[in-house]
Amino acid sequence: MQPKTEELLYLLLWSCEMLIRPTFRNLTGSFEEWAYRHGLHREVAELERRKLLESSSPRRNERSAPAERLLRLTMEGRLHALGGRDPAASWERPWDGRWRLVLFDLPMRQAAARNRLRDFLRQSGFGCLQGSVWVSPHPLPDQQAVLSRSRVDVRTLILFEAHPCAGENDNEIVEGAWNFAQINRSYARHLEVLDALPRVALGTSKQALLFRKWAAQERATWLDAVAGDPLLPGSLLPDHYLGRKAWQTRLDVMRQAAEQIRSFQT
Repeated sequence: MQPKTEELLYLLLWSCEMLIRPTFRNLTGSFEEWAYRHGLHREVAELERRKLLESSSPRRNERSAPAERLLRLTMEGRLHALGGRDPAASWERPWDGRWRLVLFDLPMRQAAARNRLRDFLRQSGFGCLQGSVWVSPHPLPDQQAVLSRSRVDVRTLILFEAHPCAGENDNEIVEGAWNFAQINRSYARHLEVLDALPRVALGTSKQALLFRKWAAQERATWLDAVAGDPLLPGSLLPDHYLGRKAWQTRLDVMRQAAEQIRSFQT
């Protein structure tokens, strides 16, 4: 997706009613006028083509004024703007108490395949207990589909569902598999950016540009933080975890930012 289109999707998320299938009626004048002035019609069409945005026009009778087009983020569009996952839904989902393990022992001559597998597991939210033992509390239907595309030799790669059985507890597994010190550092950087919101009325183009730069930095630090976070169920989160604080602060700050966006006048 083009950066300009990505930025538009992000703008739509936070300048609308918060999070639950938000709509965008106007920013300055009508959205149609604003989009035309900024050359965003192509980006809107791309978002609709990818089913990240949907539009409709309210019914009207023959004597009424032309109806303003209503733009709405789809659930897929909302998730994309959030970075691909809904943190609140991830933390609130129940856990069945079972760990999913991926164990592998690929020979040295398959180093490239081993690195690809590790990258895939990391991107899928797995934690590394040791170089070839990875764990996740989540069910594995998608991972199983990927891993089963080719014939699997159980002597080199195998998946298990398991419980600890030698006195280990789940908190120890969490602390051993994920680097929460690093995760918290990323969220701490994001909190610093949130605190730097330019709290000024957007009355000039210069002020609007400053706000736009802040929004780009906020989004970049958020995506960096959430990309490294497994978003574990709440029952497994360490007491010192900063993700929930960052998320709630983000909601509060973005409500303020949305008011600034809606009040902007060229």
